[in-house]
Amino acid sequence: MLDVHERNRIEGWRFQSPETPGLHEVIVAGEADCVAISISRLNLPPGARHTLASGVHEIHPVLMHGAARLLSGPFAGTAMKRFDSFYLSSDESTEIEAVEDCVFYIAGAPDERFGKPSFRSFEPGLPIGEIHQIHGDGAGRREVMFTLDPATPASRLICGLTWGGVGAWTSWPPHQHERDLEEAYCYFDMPAPDFGLHLSYLESGGVADVVAHRVQSGTMVLAPRGYHPTVASPNLGNAYFWALAALRPSSRRYDLAIPDPAYARA
Repeated sequence: MLDVHERNRIEGWRFQSPETPGLHEVIVAGEADCVAISISRLNLPPGARHTLASGVHEIHPVLMHGAARLLSGPFAGTAMKRFDSFYLSSDESTEIEAVEDCVFYIAGAPDERFGKPSFRSFEPGLPIGEIHQIHGDGAGRREVMFTLDPATPASRLICGLTWGGVGAWTSWPPHQHERDLEEAYCYFDMPAPDFGLHLSYLESGGVADVVAHRVQSGTMVLAPRGYHPTVASPNLGNAYFWALAALRPSSRRYDLAIPDPAYARA
C-alpha cells in the first residue's frame, strides 16, 4: 500500500495551468517530480506580441486555440491556425503575434542538438499512417495525431494530440515507460463542469492504490513513472496534448511503452 508521502507525491503530479495573459511555466523539470519534461502555457489576447526563446532547451509549441502569426525566426511570415505546431532547438527564438485570442501549450526538454527547426500544419483529413493514427478499439479507441513524430529530427521530444470517445478510456490497456521516457498530458476542450479522470498507479494491477486526478481544460498531469490510463465522464471525450521526453537521446522512441500485464488481455 502507498504510504502518505508517496500518495502526496503522486497527487502533486496534477497542475492547473493559468488562463491569465503571458507565458507561464507550469511543469518545470527539477522543480516538479521530473528530470526531463517541461511544459509552459502562453496566453495572448488579440494584437499582443511575445518573443518566445528556447534558451538551453528544445521546444515544441502547439497552438491549442485561436490564430497567430510568426513574425521572426525560421518561420517568419507564417500564419498559424489551431493545432499547427513548430519545433526549435536551443538558442533560437521567434516573435509571435496573436491574430485572435491564443493559447499555446509548449513542451520543452534538454537539447542535444540533434534537431533542426520544423513546422507542421495540422491536417485533420490526413490519411491514417505515420502521423494520423487510430489506437485501441471499443471503449478504448482513440484518435492520435503526431505534432512532433519520431522521424522528425529532435533530441528528446515526441509529441501529439489524442481524442477519446465520449465516456471512453484512452491509453488502455494501461502502460508505463518509466525507464526510458517521462510524459505529460495537457488537457483541452473539456470545459467545466465537464471533467475526465487521469489515473496514476505504480505497480502492475495496483489499482487499490490508484490516485485519481480530475482533469478539465487547462489541466496538466505528469507521468514520470507508473501506469497512467485516462477515462472521460459520459457526456464528453478526453482530449489532450501529450509530450514525451526521453531520459536519453537513444530512448527517443515511440515503441517503448510496457502494457500492464494485469490488463493486457483487454
